[in-house]
Amino acid sequence: MRFEVITKIDADAERVWAVQSDVERWPEWTASVRRAHRLEPGPLTVGSTARLEQPGLRPAVWRVVEVDAPYRFVWVSALPGVRSRGDHRIVPLPGGGVRVELSLDQSGPLAAPVGWRYGGLIRRYLRLEAEGLRRRCQPG
Repeated sequence: MRFEVITKIDADAERVWAVQSDVERWPEWTASVRRAHRLEPGPLTVGSTARLEQPGLRPAVWRVVEVDAPYRFVWVSALPGVRSRGDHRIVPLPGGGVRVELSLDQSGPLAAPVGWRYGGLIRRYLRLEAEGLRRRCQPG
């Protein structure tokens, strides 16, 4: 199962990265996250972890598996029967601003039923994250 949302933000990649990689502050700008707690200090690096609490979902620990600051980070989380992979891309645009691509891929024996049951909520949360990120990053 794959879920994706794309949005344009009138800010540079460094600004968007600063907001997006500060995981503990996500609850300030997206209603899709109730609580976020980094499990170690410092910038996001491969191996960094964070515990997210999202309305209507079980709390999950996410582990960063790829980082290309200030353009991308990928993290994974596993619950019984489902492995989730969240990709956060920031693509600079020629005329200024960036395109942000957020995606969630789910795999495992329960991915299809979980996607069927929670697909609407996952899509909504990706939209909330993209819209909140845009509002937080754009000047004015």
